Amino acid sequence: MSHWIILPVVLPAMIAPIIGFMMRHDIVLARVTSTVGSALLLAISLVLVSMAMDGTTHIYRLGDWPAPFGIVLVLDRLSALMVLLTSVLAFMVLLHAMATGWDDRGRHFHALFQFQLMGICGAFLTGDIFNLFVFFEILLIASYGLMIHSGGRDRMRAGLQYVVMNLAGSTLFLFALGTLYASTGTLNIADLAAKIPDIPADEAGLVRVAAMLLMIVFAVKAALFPVQFWLPATYANAPAPVAALFAIMTKVGAYAILRIHTVVFGPGVAGTEGMIDAWLFPAALVTIALGAFGVLGAKRLMSLISFSVIGSMGTLLVAVAAFSPIATTAALYYMVHSTFAAACLFLIADLVVSRRDGDSLTPSAATVQNGLFAAIFFAAAIAMAGMPPLSGFLGKLLVLDALRDPGVIGWAWTAILVGSLLTIVGFARAGSALFWKSTAVEAPITETAETAAPNFATPAQVTPVMLTLAVLVALSVFAGPVAGYLEQTSVQLFDRSGYISAVLAPGGEG
Repeated sequence: MSHWIILPVVLPAMIAPIIGFMMRHDIVLARVTSTVGSALLLAISLVLVSMAMDGTTHIYRLGDWPAPFGIVLVLDRLSALMVLLTSVLAFMVLLHAMATGWDDRGRHFHALFQFQLMGICGAFLTGDIFNLFVFFEILLIASYGLMIHSGGRDRMRAGLQYVVMNLAGSTLFLFALGTLYASTGTLNIADLAAKIPDIPADEAGLVRVAAMLLMIVFAVKAALFPVQFWLPATYANAPAPVAALFAIMTKVGAYAILRIHTVVFGPGVAGTEGMIDAWLFPAALVTIALGAFGVLGAKRLMSLISFSVIGSMGTLLVAVAAFSPIATTAALYYMVHSTFAAACLFLIADLVVSRRDGDSLTPSAATVQNGLFAAIFFAAAIAMAGMPPLSGFLGKLLVLDALRDPGVIGWAWTAILVGSLLTIVGFARAGSALFWKSTAVEAPITETAETAAPNFATPAQVTPVMLTLAVLVALSVFAGPVAGYLEQTSVQLFDRSGYISAVLAPGGEG
């Protein structure tokens, strides 16, 4: 039993209170500690990926209690991938927050940041649905604080909506857990996967109710129609580095759908087969449409990016809804891509908006380094829209190729292609207003403006956004090896018997 598996949870859980209680008045010391912690988390995630590369499902039993009686953490290819994705994104976002001074606009940014990482990593590693709920609450409590970081009326209003919506989701989660436990007597994922197929279909009514409640809860987290309305206001009003970190938050919902509704309620399980995907697929199609039309009609830059996140989640969940290894491979590739594409857009938006009078998509005087910002925004926009040569094009191509069944090809291809077209038009309109038409607008000449030094972005401020863009380029260049790893990840995910035997084995690993 390797202790490496629990470190992504324990490390930020130890660092967060140290920063919160001992360093909240010393921003330099807080920055150093948070940076060291995030760097260590990144190193640990690389070790976990190397451990999972051989296809073994590694189990960590807290207190050495056997499953399903004790708490277990499970490391396989999928959970290792998600922890690595989280740690890489978090390190880049942290660099941006420190370089731009966002972290100094409130006392508890770094403590909340570490608690957020603890909750996200725990959600990806847990092998128990109840502890998935616990880690959901940890990451949500931390995200409440990060959402309203630095204050402001609009931010507080959006934060209140975010809190109310997620509290409703948490309540439904508890209902689902109670229903599931009453039906099966367990909440361990592997134990559920072993017991539910043995329940006769005519006696599985409560199991079907629990499965649908869990889908609704995960849909809230993933911003899936009809419970996606909280996301635009939340992301658009959150501090930009927080919004960039939140790019992984919706992926927690997508991960939970993949893990729970593949392993527990997967194909071949009597009573639940076909129920989830029949609801998930049309909801994902509508989500694509809402995101595309939102991008097309957005009047603010942050709102435009937020709606593009909704559209990307729709594309991701269309592939997830197929519940097949080939479609899951496409979904995982697109998940990695869309996370960094959204983060890149939020980070470049912060650099642009901080040098303009708000984020309204109306022409105003061009900012310094207008050409640099325009080039980065253009690259991030074509990545999010799915245009070549960046990874968005390859991701959508994989999704389209995986959705060729006669019953879904027409709807899926139409939604994705038309949605991509509308997204391209929306980003083109925004880029034109921000960077092209602005060059024709003369800046007002005042005594202060004449004597003030130009607000150039420093290398430290530009580096994080360039790193996110470099990841998108790397995903394109190394698409073959990445897709190979993800293909093996999908095969392992759909190997329900392997997961069950690994977790429930008396003392070994699968």
